[in-house]
Amino acid sequence: MGRRYDTISFLSDLGLTDEHVGVVKAIVRDLAPHAVVVDLTHAIPPYDVRAGSLALARAIGYVPSGVVMAVVAAGERRAVAIEVAGGEGVVIGPDNGLLASAVSMAGGAGRAVVLDNADFQLASPGVPVPSRDVFAAVAAHLCNGVDLAELGTPVDADAILPGVVPLPREADGGGVHAEVLWIDHAGNCQLNIGLDDVAPWGSAEGVRLQVSAGDITRVAQRVPGAGGLGPGSVGLVVDGYGLLTLALDRRSAADELALAAADQVTLRPLADGDNGPAVSVPVAMRPSA
Repeated sequence: MGRRYDTISFLSDLGLTDEHVGVVKAIVRDLAPHAVVVDLTHAIPPYDVRAGSLALARAIGYVPSGVVMAVVAAGERRAVAIEVAGGEGVVIGPDNGLLASAVSMAGGAGRAVVLDNADFQLASPGVPVPSRDVFAAVAAHLCNGVDLAELGTPVDADAILPGVVPLPREADGGGVHAEVLWIDHAGNCQLNIGLDDVAPWGSAEGVRLQVSAGDITRVAQRVPGAGGLGPGSVGLVVDGYGLLTLALDRRSAADELALAAADQVTLRPLADGDNGPAVSVPVAMRPSA
């Protein structure tokens, strides 16, 4: 008998336009009625393992002890379960690079199994639906105290496909090439750099840097938050995850800078007296009503 859990934290690319998420939660309710399902997000773009991996890594430090069920591009690779070192929980999902970063941030991997024991899965009339037939049932059985070893064949945790985390690179002529990790609902663009990466040029609030994205070059100022930035002003904010984020006041930095996730952004220091490129801002002839 393994440890019982009472929480399942659920992240997926299933969306909410059909019944899939509801069916998964219904199966858990039927098999483990004491368990609570916490919906982290079901809006990961379909098959976008990179986005799912980053979202799971951002969330993992805040989820309660229990089962973490991540389902992104789930039909393409084998299903696995990884016990977090220390026994505080189990992460289950496809072995496609989705899980590794979150497991590492949660303390590293202990035991791991391939979920191939059909006794703890649902039968399917046709091609199995991983979210319904494998992961929902396995998550419920884990909450009921079924030991990890009963769920499938043991596998070396080092054999689980690692996640890929993009690293910043030095830019020719000074500066750093960063990558957009994530764009949130407001259009703020999280970069894969922190204050240490720009410290040689000054990282205090008020420091101004040149930001280039494709054909667009702007000046960004280190600010504590985007509120109060003037028209056309780009802020460089330390976000809630400790990373630098491009933000505008009540406007989308992604739209303004024509950025998408995985795009490259180059940051360079501004020389003394250099005000950077000029920015044009439309001005109305009459005050707005």
